This record gives sequence, C-alpha cells and structure tokens, in this order.
Amino acid sequence: MADSRVTTVSSNGAYSFTKPNRESITLRVGLGVEGDVHAGVTVKHRSRMAKDPTQPNLRQVHLMHEELFEETRGEGFDLAPGQLGENVTTRGIDLLGLPTGTLLRLGDSAVVKVTGLRNPCLQIDNFQQGLLKQMVGRDDAGTLVRKAGIMSVVVAGGVVRPGDPIVAELPDGPHRALEVV
Repeated sequence: MADSRVTTVSSNGAYSFTKPNRESITLRVGLGVEGDVHAGVTVKHRSRMAKDPTQPNLRQVHLMHEELFEETRGEGFDLAPGQLGENVTTRGIDLLGLPTGTLLRLGDSAVVKVTGLRNPCLQIDNFQQGLLKQMVGRDDAGTLVRKAGIMSVVVAGGVVRPGDPIVAELPDGPHRALEVV
C-alpha cells in the first residue's frame, strides 16, 4: 500500500448505471460526493429507498480497484473507470481486504470511513452480459467473494483528484471483515 493512488474520480447528478469521469470531486461530510445522485444522509439507491427511505446512507462514496478491470479484460470484458458506477477508482490498495471502519485519506484533506461491500446486482449484466459472474467468485475455502468495490461515508470533506495518494488507517482490533451494505 506504499503507492496507493486515486486513478479516476466520477460522479453523476442523475440516476444512471455509469458515472462520467471528472477532473475532481468534492466530498461533503455526512453526505457524499457533491452533486452526485447518491449523496445524502439517508439512502439514495433506488432499491433501498423502496424498502425504507429513512435508512442511513452507508453508501455515500463507492470505491473500486482498477486492477479489477485488468482481471476482467483477461476474460474478454472491456471496462473503464466510472462504468460500474464508482466514484473513486483506485490502484495499489487491496480495498476488498480492508476491515470495516478503516479510514481512507484521499488527497490533502478528504477522509472516508469504509462501511462495507457493494453487492453486485443484475444491472451489471444489463451493462455487459456475463459481467456479473466476474464480479463474484469463491476463495480457496469456497467462501463467496464480492469484487465490485467497497462503500464508505465521508468523515472529512475535501477535493479528490486523479493522482491523489491514498493512506489507509486500520481501526483498532479486533477487525471485522467487510459485509454487504
């Protein structure tokens, strides 16, 4: 994790599966990405709003590792940052291996707190047929592994740009593995 970086930032003010890449995004404490459709104190994902619109928004900022695009390319898929709806695309950090509650410092001042895993949904297959199978797998013990990135909430605001360093601060132990949020 010595050279962990933000490679791309993305946001969209309208509901859409993909998010256009930006020169920068601004994170707002307790809300998420300024101007993004998923920003807010309460849940903004349509399926979750239908169940209970008063739920706290634990999915304010979606981070995804760029290495996943290379992995799926080997299986015949062509993905680019923002296409799977993430806000921050990273390189050089094992996002999926972080424990719940990890703080990620993004650039000069922004900090997000990791809340859990993104659960890959059927929209991924609507985007590219067969891609959903690439977003889940099994580890050596046969446990289901979700690869579609992690979710977080903003605990310190600031501007995030491609090239910004990422510094992970693990919570005090014992660590809790990430679960779907």
